[in-house]
Amino acid sequence: MTISTGVIGASGYAGGELLRLLLGHPEFDVAYISAGSNAGEAITSIHPSLTSYAGESFEATSAARANTCDLVFLALPHGESAKIIKEINPEVKIVDLGADFRLKSSDAWSKYYGGSHAGTWSYGLADNPIHKVEIKKSTRVANPGCYATAIALAAAPALAAGFMDSSDLVVVAASGTTGAGRSAKVNLLGSEVMNSLTSYKFGGVHQHTPEIEESLSAISGKSVGISFTPILAPMPRGILATVTAKAIGNISAKQLRESYINYFADSEFVHLLPEGSMPATSSVLGTNHAHIQVALDEHTQRVVISCAIDNLGKGAAAQAIHNANLMCGFAESTGLLEYGVR
Repeated sequence: MTISTGVIGASGYAGGELLRLLLGHPEFDVAYISAGSNAGEAITSIHPSLTSYAGESFEATSAARANTCDLVFLALPHGESAKIIKEINPEVKIVDLGADFRLKSSDAWSKYYGGSHAGTWSYGLADNPIHKVEIKKSTRVANPGCYATAIALAAAPALAAGFMDSSDLVVVAASGTTGAGRSAKVNLLGSEVMNSLTSYKFGGVHQHTPEIEESLSAISGKSVGISFTPILAPMPRGILATVTAKAIGNISAKQLRESYINYFADSEFVHLLPEGSMPATSSVLGTNHAHIQVALDEHTQRVVISCAIDNLGKGAAAQAIHNANLMCGFAESTGLLEYGVR
């Protein structure tokens, strides 16, 4: 029996990626596709590559239509999911790709997003063993942010093993332009972005900062503090994150690698690369995979981790489907078997 599925906010980049991936899912039958300001427009006018949806148009966003589905993905701007969720029946399974239900702290929400805190759902970091158990029992799951996914996967094993100082993680991560959404912005024009790198929202003000700290604190059982510098990269999609922190104890590079192998032993999607091989965004393009490499910098006694994901795949749509698979009792890899282009 297939699962009647809706995608609300399907005209955005993450929504389009959901539609693309759902075409290959044998259990999720897309029955409702909505887009607020694009309602009535042809789906292929926004997503021309999705020719399987030729002749179909975006519907208006409607809680009543959502209630005809068994499963709904919300791919809305921050603050919008909380408005519609009150009208959706509690038996409808929901994965929210926005930030509305990720944070536990209402103070952090007010500081980084503004407005009223809508509440907290199960956190959908699907490859983390701590979260996976809860996701399987949930009907409401908050999909992690793209940066938060890459950074949490990179740091979790070393923190859980007690191999690095949790109080001072330094993170530098570059993201493709789709991470900024589809709205037209001068600084995202091709002529502005190409052949250029630029930092933005640095100095502790990026909205994923409290999410990353909350997630890693839950994983490590310790208070986590990060200094996060995001970089806009001249590419449409992908994230490459580098995480460093002071090493704790007299650990070896072998012990560090073993902690990652053991931590992700039951994950089909997180891969510690062979020594000498480095993560590349092209290797995970369009997938739910994360590639990781680790090192022990003996000169400064720091742990160094590099992680590559696709911000629209692992960082958004693919992980949302991964979460939905867990929620619905399907194999985790159902509909997510693609590998990257390199």
